[in-house]
Amino acid sequence: MADTRNGVKQDDPAEGSVENVNVATASSGANVMSIHGVRYQVRDVARSVAFYTERLGFTLEHQQLPAFASVSLSDVQILLSGPGASGSRPMPDGRLQEPGGWNRIVLKVADLPRAIDAFKKVGLRFRNDMESGPGGRQIQIEDPDGNPIELFEPAR
Repeated sequence: MADTRNGVKQDDPAEGSVENVNVATASSGANVMSIHGVRYQVRDVARSVAFYTERLGFTLEHQQLPAFASVSLSDVQILLSGPGASGSRPMPDGRLQEPGGWNRIVLKVADLPRAIDAFKKVGLRFRNDMESGPGGRQIQIEDPDGNPIELFEPAR
């Protein structure tokens, strides 16, 4: 059996691999079990579902139109909250939760220039030109509500 220290299972040759433990205990004692998903505020849930499933290859997991839907790709789930969804309600101080901003999901691609060409052909909106750095190359696109999505090709 693996030995767990600091929230990570240590390698045990008898088990053959190292696995992460999905429970972290904060200093407050609250248990954070895993990442459930990334929430994006959207204006039209059905339009967003079509974008993520038809343009980016996500799978529709759940929807309750017009307020909410969730889509997934691999182990990542995006929660699409439209007007009227509980995840879209104003903050107690009156601030509204709105689409856009700079926090974003990052989608890994094998060939960024090829992905850019393909997405330009179907009319996706780009926020910038391709950038290169020591970790790889990236560019940002937008969903129909202006939420950013980064396409990333790791350095080889």
